[in-house]
Amino acid sequence: MRKLLTACFVILVASVPASAQDKPVDVNIGFGATFPTSGFKDSFDTGWDGTIGVTFNLNEHLGLQGEYIYARMNGPEKTILVSVNPGGIGSAQLIESNQQMHIGSFNLVYKNHPSDRVVGGYVLGGFGIYHRTIQLTSPAVGYTTFCDPYWYVCYPAVVSVDNILGDRSSNDFGIDVGGGVTFGHEAKFYVETRYHYVWGPSITTTGSTLPAAAGTVNCSSGCSSNASYIPLTFGVRW
Repeated sequence: MRKLLTACFVILVASVPASAQDKPVDVNIGFGATFPTSGFKDSFDTGWDGTIGVTFNLNEHLGLQGEYIYARMNGPEKTILVSVNPGGIGSAQLIESNQQMHIGSFNLVYKNHPSDRVVGGYVLGGFGIYHRTIQLTSPAVGYTTFCDPYWYVCYPAVVSVDNILGDRSSNDFGIDVGGGVTFGHEAKFYVETRYHYVWGPSITTTGSTLPAAAGTVNCSSGCSSNASYIPLTFGVRW
C-alpha cells in the first residue's frame, strides 16, 4: 500500500505543469467577522475569526488547501430566574456565554487569476473537523431551570446553578463552500466568504424527569445543536 501511494504521489507531481511547479505552495493569513445564521444566531452574536493556511497547487487553476481557523462568538446577555430554594420565588440573574471553535479545514480550490490581470477570483469547497467549546459563567447562586441546545445544556427541571455553569465541548464534522476575490500579483489581497454547516451532538434533557418549568425548552426526545454560520474574511496570500 505504501509503495502504491508513493507511486501515485510521484505521478501526480510529475503531471503538474511547470507554471504551477514554479510556485507549488501558497500561504494565506486572514481575519474577519463571523455571522451565525438560522437558530444558531439566537444563541450567539456576531463574532470574529482568524485563519492561516497553505494551498498545494496541482496546476494553474486547481489546488488543495489546508487551514487552521479559530472563531469566537459571544452570546447575547441573558437572564435566568434564580431562587434560594428549589421552587422558591426567583430573581433575574445574568448569565454570559461564548463559543470558541478550533477548526481543521480541507478544501479543493478552483482559481482564475491570469498573470496579466490584477483582479482574480476563486471558489472552494470541502470539509472540516470542528472542536467547539461552550463557556457559561454567572455570579448567580441558587436554583434555576435552563435549556439551550446550542449551549450544550438542558435542565428543564430545577437544578443548582452550578450544574449549568462551566465548559462543555464536542468534536464535530462539518462542510463549507464559498469563494473570494483576489487583488494583486505576487502577494494577493483577498476578500472571502463561506457558508459553514456543522453537525453537532443531540442534546437531551439532563437530570430530573419531572415536567419542564413553564417557558423552557424540553429536549427529552433530543434537540439538535447543528450550527451554521458565514464568515467574511480579509487576508493576504503569497
